[in-house]
Amino acid sequence: MSNILPPALVKRLNEQYNFEEELFFKVHEEGETVTSVRINPFKDANIFAEAEQVPWSSYGRYLDTRPSFIADPLFHAGCYYVQEASSMFIEHILREHVSLDDDLRILDLCAAPGGKSTLIASLISKDSLLVSNEIIRSRVNVLSDNLTKWGILNSVVSNNDPKDFSRLEGYFDVLVVDAPCSGSGMWRKDPGTVNEWSESNVQLCSQRQQRILADALPSLKKGGLLIYSTCSYSAEENEAVADWLSASFAVSSLRVSTEQEWNIVETTSPEHKCYGYRFYPHKVRGEGFFVSCFRKEEGSVEGPPVNFKPVKVSKNDQSIIRNCLSENEDIAVIPVKEGYSVINARHTADVQLLQSKLYLKKSGLYAGKIIGKDLIPEHDLALSLSLSDSLSRAELSYDQAIAYLRKDELRLNDARTGWCLMCYKGYPLGWAKVLPNRVNNYLPKELRILKDI
Repeated sequence: MSNILPPALVKRLNEQYNFEEELFFKVHEEGETVTSVRINPFKDANIFAEAEQVPWSSYGRYLDTRPSFIADPLFHAGCYYVQEASSMFIEHILREHVSLDDDLRILDLCAAPGGKSTLIASLISKDSLLVSNEIIRSRVNVLSDNLTKWGILNSVVSNNDPKDFSRLEGYFDVLVVDAPCSGSGMWRKDPGTVNEWSESNVQLCSQRQQRILADALPSLKKGGLLIYSTCSYSAEENEAVADWLSASFAVSSLRVSTEQEWNIVETTSPEHKCYGYRFYPHKVRGEGFFVSCFRKEEGSVEGPPVNFKPVKVSKNDQSIIRNCLSENEDIAVIPVKEGYSVINARHTADVQLLQSKLYLKKSGLYAGKIIGKDLIPEHDLALSLSLSDSLSRAELSYDQAIAYLRKDELRLNDARTGWCLMCYKGYPLGWAKVLPNRVNNYLPKELRILKDI
């Protein structure tokens, strides 16, 4: 593969970072695959207990071999997320530069498919609010599905252009921008993309990255943290963007502590000496990655005014939905489309503000709609961490769980009639309605397993 890696990029890397060309070529030629996952701390299924920990992530684990994740019901239950190890470094940055116990407002701007959002959700308190945005409409559903699997209430999924967030001046404490890039850091994982690389595309990506940052930065409050990352090796998309940020806005570069044995390469940008961190696959057990972070020095600290309006929900509907949820949860029920969503009660005003400024795909969890005195429950509710223990559950064997996830015929001998959670090793996979002579499977058809297991 070394003879097809773009000479222009390799030459610049050698000139700028003395990056060990021979070893870089070798790791791409060998094509070793590194598989890593990140455990959901809220759904501790005691899996991967013997696996090696990713050194900069509390919940990251390296796997010796890549299993068939689609054949694991615990994957579908949201007990873990398959994520590239280098990008888990965001956890280390957040732990070092943010007080995670505080009541935070965090924007993950380019969030699909959801790796960084579920990572952030694992770290923040219940009182904090995560806004996960995806610019490309076709990718919003997978982002929403992955946050559903994580089971949390304190998140919102939006589908907006970065410029729309300027309406929320000074609202966010943390802004994460994992920017669209030329993708050279993923060449080992996806060799076919090498042929798509060009210097002109790198320049286009750099310009787009600058536009995204300029459009979204007003939403970050004074003193807020900006984390900028790419999966590119090109300085034009990394250190040059850091220099542009420092020249264009009142931000200060933040240094991040690293351990020598991690083999992460610290760089400084040529003009403003901004700190950056490069991950090379011949040095770390992960793919190519760059990250740099900044503190915003000017701007609003108040955020936009919130005009809270009480939401009217009938006592009947409130009671039906609350009966499905744990009594320990301080929740609010809000009308959405034909049904209701459930959010952390303290986020009611925040959600109203966000609804007035953005297009929201999902707020908290969508519980379902009520017909008469019955709730027709949604998949969101099944995977929620806030479910009541009194709900009917059926424990499935592995074969039964796969049959459920394939939407094949399922027979249950001991389950009570009515709505029932289909569980594997205690973790819900979704809903079914048990009738006297059959089981109606309510797993969303777009989530079913299509391949043979």
